Amino acid sequence: MDQAKKEAALRSAKSDKGGVIYLKEGENRFLKEYEMNVTFKKMLEDSRCPQGVDCIWAGNATAEIELMGTYTRPMTFQLSTTNDARRGTTTTGNFNGYSISLVEVYPQTTAEKGFKARQGNYKIGLKFSKSSNGDGVTTK
Repeated sequence: MDQAKKEAALRSAKSDKGGVIYLKEGENRFLKEYEMNVTFKKMLEDSRCPQGVDCIWAGNATAEIELMGTYTRPMTFQLSTTNDARRGTTTTGNFNGYSISLVEVYPQTTAEKGFKARQGNYKIGLKFSKSSNGDGVTTK
């Protein structure tokens, strides 16, 4: 699927059957099915390889999200597109019995428009799944 079609699908989709929730930068939404409020606060970095450029490293994008359960205080997570212990990045966080993973970041940077030009216009896809390891804050 080309980039324009992906972005169009992202704009029209709110949630899909696979548990992916799409948020625009700055958007806040209460997710009744997960009993939590989710805020995509901002993109912290986007060093992904721009479209049409050959790169040695694929790069990384990191989003700051805030999660708050019905009976819990807010917690801030930094979720990235790569897991890299040396850089301190992770794709997944655990909260209220769910694993929340950053699975998509749009738009892709280009040689003409990098991170600074895209700030405020990002969209992310977060995948929610029941946590199997028992980590995270619990509301019950």
